[in-house]
Amino acid sequence: MTRTSLTQLEARDAFIARHIGPSASEQEAMLSTLGYASRAALIDALVPANIRNKGALPLGQYSAPMPETAALAQLKSLASKNRVLKSLIGQGYYNSHTPAVILRNIFENPAWYTAYTPYQPEISQGRLEAILNFQQVITDLTGMGISNASMLDEGTAAAEAMTLIQRVGKSKSNVLYVADDVLPQTLEVVQTRAKPLNIEVRTFAPSELERLDSCFGALLQYPGVNGVVRDYRAGVEHLHANGAMVIVAADLLALTMLAPPGEWGADVVVGNSQRFGVPLGFGGPHAGYLSTRDEFKRSMSGRLVGVTIDAQGNKAYRLALQTREQHIRREKATSNICTAQVLLAVMASMYAVYHGPAGLLQIARRVHRYTGILAANLRTLGYGIANASFFDTLTIETDRAEQLHAAAVAAGVNLRKVDAKHVGVSLDETITRDDLAVLWNIFANGSVPAPDFDAVEAGVQNAFPAALARTSSYLDHPVFNTHHSEHEMLRYLRSLADKDLALDRTMIPLGSCTMKLNATSEMIPVTWPEFSSIHPFAPDAQTVGYREMIAQLEEMLCALTGYAAVSLQPNAGSQGEYAGLLVIKAYHESRGEGHRNICLIPSSAHGTNPASANMVGMQVVVTACDASGNVDLADLQAKAEQHSANLACVMVTYPSTHGVFEEGIQQLCEIIHAHGGQVYIDGANMNALVGVAAPGSFGGDVSHLNLHKTFCIPHGGGGPGVGPIGVGAHLAKFLPNQRSSGYQRDASGIGAVSAAPFGSASILPISWMYIAMMGAEGLTAATETAILAANYIARRLSPHYPVLYSGHDGLVAHECIIDLRPLTDATGISNEDVAKRLMDFGFHAPTMSFPVPGTLMIEPTESESKVEIDRFIDAMIVIRSEIAQVQNGEFDREDNPLKGAPHTAEVLTADVWAHKYSREVAAFPVPSLRKQKYWPPVGRADNVYGDRNLFCGCAPMSDYE
Repeated sequence: MTRTSLTQLEARDAFIARHIGPSASEQEAMLSTLGYASRAALIDALVPANIRNKGALPLGQYSAPMPETAALAQLKSLASKNRVLKSLIGQGYYNSHTPAVILRNIFENPAWYTAYTPYQPEISQGRLEAILNFQQVITDLTGMGISNASMLDEGTAAAEAMTLIQRVGKSKSNVLYVADDVLPQTLEVVQTRAKPLNIEVRTFAPSELERLDSCFGALLQYPGVNGVVRDYRAGVEHLHANGAMVIVAADLLALTMLAPPGEWGADVVVGNSQRFGVPLGFGGPHAGYLSTRDEFKRSMSGRLVGVTIDAQGNKAYRLALQTREQHIRREKATSNICTAQVLLAVMASMYAVYHGPAGLLQIARRVHRYTGILAANLRTLGYGIANASFFDTLTIETDRAEQLHAAAVAAGVNLRKVDAKHVGVSLDETITRDDLAVLWNIFANGSVPAPDFDAVEAGVQNAFPAALARTSSYLDHPVFNTHHSEHEMLRYLRSLADKDLALDRTMIPLGSCTMKLNATSEMIPVTWPEFSSIHPFAPDAQTVGYREMIAQLEEMLCALTGYAAVSLQPNAGSQGEYAGLLVIKAYHESRGEGHRNICLIPSSAHGTNPASANMVGMQVVVTACDASGNVDLADLQAKAEQHSANLACVMVTYPSTHGVFEEGIQQLCEIIHAHGGQVYIDGANMNALVGVAAPGSFGGDVSHLNLHKTFCIPHGGGGPGVGPIGVGAHLAKFLPNQRSSGYQRDASGIGAVSAAPFGSASILPISWMYIAMMGAEGLTAATETAILAANYIARRLSPHYPVLYSGHDGLVAHECIIDLRPLTDATGISNEDVAKRLMDFGFHAPTMSFPVPGTLMIEPTESESKVEIDRFIDAMIVIRSEIAQVQNGEFDREDNPLKGAPHTAEVLTADVWAHKYSREVAAFPVPSLRKQKYWPPVGRADNVYGDRNLFCGCAPMSDYE
């Protein structure tokens, strides 16, 4: 027997083979289909030689792939450098208990975290119901008419609210007033957003609210950052009388006890749902929220889940009013929030389902009571409380603030640093009597015995105006009053997960979306307390490991992209675009060329591109694409010359949105640079570039990366996401700061674009783990395999469907577009019909109608095995034969398996079968489905009915009576 070397034995521990789906022999078979001897030969034929990288990725100490256990151990050593203290800092972030049933069955469950955005509603009914629950929680607690499906965080929600009220309001003013007790990070994000839109942000003391004039709106905090609970009724009436509108940033837990803003005149209510069972995570991810008056629903940013009916008349959920999305409005869009925080919104909604209205109120009362006891104890010690009213936060007057902070840290507690004369304390649901004893010792300096707890408690009353006590009910719907035992909650969560298709069940072949393996070892560190239980504004001495990990990840991403510096603050790809364009704008302004405001964007670009340009005050000029889908360089040249004096930048996606490595990318960069512009390369398709070509090396100045695509952070049903930006050396000093928290990379940097200095920091270990375990060799192999898989699919499907936009030798990049339009013209079968029929085979549909209407864009990724890829190809071939049967008359043009899809078990087992095709054809189009079958829970959703009869909350009580 041939002796196996120790090196070969050790190599079997490598993660690379776990991540990359096709085995070596399967890859050889795929290459044979394409006629290439190796992956490298395929890449050489496909990628332009002038940008092709053939050297090893410069990953330094992370060049060699690490086994999973070694990578976890090294990351654990970094995590151990963090100190997990009891953070009572508040400022919008609180310790919370994640119920174990939610932690295990949502946060740690791939059925939830590997799902895609629910654009295909029939196979997303579980998470759509969960998001609808979230919307109901928000509308009930805020007292508003409608809520969206979540926002990125509280700061960006407030910024979106600012542009919403300016858009729908009647005032011609450009002034927004912000109360000086609004969360500092929220104010900074609003200021960043306002500046390029020529909105003037002015701060004011809340006591002056009734004297404000000449503004389009005001932003209030309820309760304020320093704890005070104010009655704003008179001030709101004053603003409304003067044509202004009111945004209120509100604490959800406090709203179980306080009169909701919707009852005292708010026009928009925003905030964060983090304290509803979501870990601190050094600032994210958390689900922000935005609710507003019902009449503004068609102007509201973000996604919205609504109720409709399916083809059989049964209730179904879907995303409503999708014409508001950026790919429709494009350069007219005023928002680019295409990434929500679905996974975190689901957790928050289930926290409310599990506790119910009575449980939430009990938590709130306990927190408030403990705060009252603390206030009474502090007064006993002679401390003054700056805020006479409060819910959970006290601002304490003291002449020894620094000593108190030092004593608190020594006792394992973080207090909020207000100023030299004040200290802040914010209590939460995790507080116990023992914690109050610790706080007593800190403030008493260990010199005075604590008073009798029960005696103090007996004298504590509510500490907010009686006129602000909530009297209205909330969460009356049965879903919030049923699942309070763990057994019932477990079954409810399982029933919802069973309705959905996620990566744990099947390939999700979405072009442009890169639905790849989110490996378990990558996910494990997210729940470590050293990462999950850190407050975003904890002292630097307690976050050493976090910041080392973040710095290492930045270095890794620089090595992979060819850029000089990276910021991880943007917490979505859309935010990355926005931040990147702000950096370009700041660069031009620093050179005395702030007049440069023209952004060239090819007609094939992602819809978020023109929306982002519009948000930073740039004027979009669309450039043409040629018949092959490439950027028309002649048209680009002409428009660059035409706008040379004012050219700010170009935004291009590479490989192209059409899935092609365009030969002229370097020439494009040279044209823009020759006219003084900067090149923004959208990193949405980075999965085709890592190790093969680096945008920062072939001419890019800025790129955003989708860590939730290329770098394995899961999509979570539509969020979390991370969209960091990489920039050239000349732009590095303009990367985002967060001055309100003391985080400043460079004095020239732009303001904060997210509420936390490092955005969604707690999920960054996922990408760190992926890169460390793959190493230089593995990352390059992943890219090559993704491209191989896409070309294999294109080649095998090309005899059956036209494949659009290929390059040399008919090759595509990491995705391919198949054209259904000729078949639609001949048979009436649309790409939507094919998408719905794929559900009967147990597949999520490819991307529909983007970037070309009437087509399907397919991306297999490197993590799908050849068996799964072949299963998908076989399904597409069977579907093509069904279309042929429609074409030749064997199937009726209107009553056929494609028009009838998807087929539910209820329809298939009904006594009456009214179709002209058989039940067997409907249910089991391929034999393997008899052994393993996913049953879509609803028939085809009626989009028109849903928009005409818009309903975006839980069913009214009358439905249950």
